Amino acid sequence: MQDTQIKQSSNWMIFTAVSFSVAAIMMALGIYNLEASFSAKGFYAMASLMLVHTTVTLTKTLRDRDEAEKLHNRLEDAKTEKLLMDISRPDQD
Repeated sequence: MQDTQIKQSSNWMIFTAVSFSVAAIMMALGIYNLEASFSAKGFYAMASLMLVHTTVTLTKTLRDRDEAEKLHNRLEDAKTEKLLMDISRPDQD
């Protein structure tokens, strides 16, 4: 069996962290400079935080499901391989 986990490069990790930071700062500045009441700004701020939170949660949930399916498939492959080895082995009496 071969473990095919994809490792992320450090450059990619830095890029995604910087991208997230820039987007969060732009959103915060946009809400701060918005010509609206304090309660409207608060609503937009809470909505943006909730959107980020649910995006992270959804991403983690989908990744966990994918990892569970990979494990299940590896177990099934191992069972099938063992069964085929048992069948192809000549009877030893």
